[in-house]
Amino acid sequence: MRRQVAWGIWGMLALAVGVQAAEPLTDPLLPVTEGGPGATVGRDVRGVLYARGQAMLSSELAGRILEMPFAEGQAFKKGDVLVRFDCSAYQAQLNAAQAGVRAAAEELSHNRKLASLNSVGRYEVALAEAKQAEAQAQAQVYQVQVRRCGVQAPYDGQVVQRKAQPFESVASGAPLLEIVDNRSLEIRLLVPSRWLSKLKPGEHFSFTPDETGQPLQVEIKRLGARIDEASQTLLLIASVPPTAGLVAGMSGTAQFAESP
Repeated sequence: MRRQVAWGIWGMLALAVGVQAAEPLTDPLLPVTEGGPGATVGRDVRGVLYARGQAMLSSELAGRILEMPFAEGQAFKKGDVLVRFDCSAYQAQLNAAQAGVRAAAEELSHNRKLASLNSVGRYEVALAEAKQAEAQAQAQVYQVQVRRCGVQAPYDGQVVQRKAQPFESVASGAPLLEIVDNRSLEIRLLVPSRWLSKLKPGEHFSFTPDETGQPLQVEIKRLGARIDEASQTLLLIASVPPTAGLVAGMSGTAQFAESP
């Protein structure tokens, strides 16, 4: 009986490698090599390269973008400023709050001196201490806002797509940049659930990306936590050795060898 590919990561992965949702997935492993005695029987499965480091960076505050120095495809280093906002208003608020901190500190110092001379009571000193703590907390709030005026790169990577442009005004939470780190790739593919007892972390198999045609020896890192009940498939994730020319989104064929 034909089973349809369930939606979710199974359906998305199947669509990414060119399998339509209405196609049967009763046996996605197809024999690719057959021979006489001593021959190796191979079975292949389609898979996709994913980047472990990929993110959609969003704005943490509402404001106008001043600068986005990296365009699509450009590489950046960890710590580089990817987006810079106009923060003149936030900086002015921080300056005012810091002035309030200094004033509160002076008032507290003055009251402590008067208290040592028995000119004011303990209440005045405690009130001045509370005012200083309040002023410091307010200054910290504006310091956080000023730090958010620049979006820094969390790791080395490349820009996939700009979601906003310089001089645009964006709301808090608006997407800004999609980034990816193609140095840390992994393979995700679906295997029949009946293979669960045969596939173990640490085992190796061959994966050939369509775009390069060069076979890679990859290692199984982990298996999915749940079997999809509709397609009876299990997610398998394998690590990819550092290889030039590989980028996230490539698809290819994984071949598992079995003894006859």
